[in-house]
Amino acid sequence: MTSTSIELPGLTARLDRLVYHHGGMSLPLDKPHAFVYFVTLLNGSDRVVTLLGRKWVIENDDGTRVVLEGDKIVGETPRLAPGERFSYNSYHVTATDARVQGSFHGADEFGGRIHVILPTFHLVVPPDPPAP
Repeated sequence: MTSTSIELPGLTARLDRLVYHHGGMSLPLDKPHAFVYFVTLLNGSDRVVTLLGRKWVIENDDGTRVVLEGDKIVGETPRLAPGERFSYNSYHVTATDARVQGSFHGADEFGGRIHVILPTFHLVVPPDPPAP
C-alpha cells in the first residue's frame, strides 16, 4: 500500500526575495546569469513536520526544462513545531529568463507524508547595460 502526500493546511512556503547577481567570470559561459533566492517555510499547522527534501522545475525561455530534486534542504532536514519557520537562501544559474516552480516534501509527527508548494516565480535577466 502506498501513502499519498497531502498539502498540510497552514504549512506554507514563500519567496522572500530574489536578487540578480553579477557573477562575472565565476559563472559558466553557457549560464552567465545568477539569481539568489531567499525562501521561508512556515509551519502554521497544528502538527510537527520534518522537511526531508525538495523539487524544482525550471522552464527556460529557450524551451529547455530542468528538474532538480533531492534529499534535504541546503543540507538540512528542518523539524518545525507549530508556529516555527525555516529560512534559507540558495541560487540558480541560467542562460535565459525562466519560470521556476518549487516544492518541499516531508512527514508530519504521525508519519503522514506532506508537501508544500512554493508559488511560481520568474527569473528575468536584466537587459545589457548600454555600451559607454
